[in-house]
Amino acid sequence: MAITSANQLELLQTAEAVAREKMIDPELVVEAMEESLARAAKSRYGSEMDIRVSIDRKTGRATFTRVRTVVEEDELENYQAEMTVTQAKQYMADPQIGDEIKEEVPPVELGRIAAQSAKQVILQKVREAERDRQFDEFKDRVGTIINGVVKREEYGNVIVDVGRGEAILRRNEKIGRETYRPNDRIRCFIKDVRREARGPQVFLSRTAPEFMSELFKMEVPEIYDGIIEIKAVARDPGSRAKIAVISYDSSIDPVGACVGMRGSRVQAVVNELQGEKIDIIPWNEDAPTFLVNALQPAEVTKVVLDEDAGKIEVVVPDEQLSLAIGRRGQNVRLASQLTGLDIDILTEAEESQRRQAEFAERTKLFMDNLDLDEFFAQLLVSEGFTNLEEVAYVDVDELLVIDGVDTDTASELQARARDVLEAANRKALEHARELGVEDSLIEFEGLTPQMIEALAEDGVKSVEDFATCADWELAGGWTTVNGERVKDDGVLEKFDMSLEEAQKLVMTARIQLGWVDPSDLVSDEDGEVEEESEA
Repeated sequence: MAITSANQLELLQTAEAVAREKMIDPELVVEAMEESLARAAKSRYGSEMDIRVSIDRKTGRATFTRVRTVVEEDELENYQAEMTVTQAKQYMADPQIGDEIKEEVPPVELGRIAAQSAKQVILQKVREAERDRQFDEFKDRVGTIINGVVKREEYGNVIVDVGRGEAILRRNEKIGRETYRPNDRIRCFIKDVRREARGPQVFLSRTAPEFMSELFKMEVPEIYDGIIEIKAVARDPGSRAKIAVISYDSSIDPVGACVGMRGSRVQAVVNELQGEKIDIIPWNEDAPTFLVNALQPAEVTKVVLDEDAGKIEVVVPDEQLSLAIGRRGQNVRLASQLTGLDIDILTEAEESQRRQAEFAERTKLFMDNLDLDEFFAQLLVSEGFTNLEEVAYVDVDELLVIDGVDTDTASELQARARDVLEAANRKALEHARELGVEDSLIEFEGLTPQMIEALAEDGVKSVEDFATCADWELAGGWTTVNGERVKDDGVLEKFDMSLEEAQKLVMTARIQLGWVDPSDLVSDEDGEVEEESEA
């Protein structure tokens, strides 16, 4: 098959037809044809030659050109595609290194094998262009809802026709035990789009919290317009969900707007989610208040928030416990997801019992260490004293407010507390030295003797060891594993050390050892300040 004037225009017509069918740029198809013809020409003239093909976009005429590059005398390796400056002077007056000498060569005759190879090149290029188009189209739609038609189901995964391609709804992204038949219409959330060897893969979801948010955005005009914002969503797909909303217009009730007239708006979302029950909750910046709302319909008596640990304790009436926890812990689990806090639920009886145990424990601490009778020890605990350090180093005036305590008694109490603490410090340092702690760590500012003893028991015996520690290894922290927060115990956590304090101590040790330049820290902080001001 030779490329003659009779079929020159066919190249352009074929390119336009293929581009129209695959919905890609005709230029890409023509470039694929040029590459395929160039490959065929190389098989005819020799693979070492640099043959290029150019198809005229108006006439369809294919021009075959041999290209040779001008190189240094000692760099000439490929005689078919390169030439020296001396040889190039036959073609141009003043050749320079890197110049290209081009000369037209006769068109090639495409045999059956060459024509098949050219066809494969064109198909491959068209396929790549089609994949790129699909990826570019869907990557910008991640985070939106798409309607599609079920094509088939494979091992529990649903293959969905989404117009210009296929998407997959995995088994774990379906609600409950949903089943679909071919040609069923389906609405999904585009969760992810990945470029893979077999083409772009579009992953759908019906269990993602964002799917519910997008459904509400479709049903509630105020959310679409930005008057109402969805601040958080927690779902137990197919069973129950909680959604927190806030209104930026004081005249609009966010909960009422999402529910709609006679529940019409929320019911439309419920129907799409296979009857999933939805609790719509007003969002509040105050975490305890928000949690009280999130635990509805249970009533909450008391809330105690520990911001450092990201943990919150909730006290409910005894008869409300099962309602607060919910069936199989569903209500408290969703409230925890919604607020981002670990929630401990106690009944009033349990909380009272715990308070009594803490009171008794502190009373015994003061009786044993300060040689006090039970009544006097209870007075200290009642006034809010929780440990010996508070008694030893508190301002004397705070002790004088206790009934029956005068200046002499207060001084005696503090002297006893300090003696006990100093004895405990000496014992802790002796034990730490027995474990092999170096003086450099004992003299390190910011660590108490008890802290040094705890570090030694954990194998940290020098400033170098201490400098290699991470802040969470010292102060403890929380890690999210499979969607659940898991506690990481810290070596110094029992001394109420915060992550910020641990980070500061570790950084001080690294600066002291010369591992970190303090000027670098200053410049980093300046950069952060600049970024914040720009934002």
